[in-house]
Amino acid sequence: MTLDELKRVVTDLHALLPANDLVRSTSGNISGRLEGQRRMVIKPSGVAYEDLTPASMCLVGLDDLVVEGGLKPSSDTATHAAIYRAMPTVGGIVHTHSAYATAFAALGREIPCVLTAMADEFGGPIPCGGFARIGGEEIGLEVVRVLEGQRSPAALMRNHGVFAIGATPAAAVKAAIMCEDVARTVHHAMQLGNPEPLAQEDVDALYERYTTIYGQ
Repeated sequence: MTLDELKRVVTDLHALLPANDLVRSTSGNISGRLEGQRRMVIKPSGVAYEDLTPASMCLVGLDDLVVEGGLKPSSDTATHAAIYRAMPTVGGIVHTHSAYATAFAALGREIPCVLTAMADEFGGPIPCGGFARIGGEEIGLEVVRVLEGQRSPAALMRNHGVFAIGATPAAAVKAAIMCEDVARTVHHAMQLGNPEPLAQEDVDALYERYTTIYGQ
């Protein structure tokens, strides 16, 4: 994917965040790694979703955080860069403050794997990492710590929100959407009682089926 193509893809994907009720106002962001280079494309800071264009996207170096473009990049830029540096197979990152998932984050609680949809998409619970301040790479390092060795493509960050990763920006957006969807269902289930986690052998079988057989 060329730089122009990546800017277009990242711009278009941003529309899915408000459409799926994952963000409010200008919060949240998506980035994509430029293939074969140590640079990423990321949302500019404080720009309304309806005003985003490929030309407004920021091109940022992963190592030096040098920005190419006329706008300041997202305040989560250092977080994204830290994740890309540590996880070379990640090609896209999404950050949201979606309400139900962030409610679990506010409590510092993982989302337990009580749904087949969670076993399919996340291969187990959605983990919750510790608190870190916005602006530096600390959040990114915590996301890496929490997700390394895990099947889950999403992590909750305590008192903050959701970070989702994927091989592509589109895959990361899918993980963010599914994270909020299952968080909402689990929340409702908890109002009715104490949902039982799936047995590990069932989680393993469901994840294996979903990742090797499901779809085209």
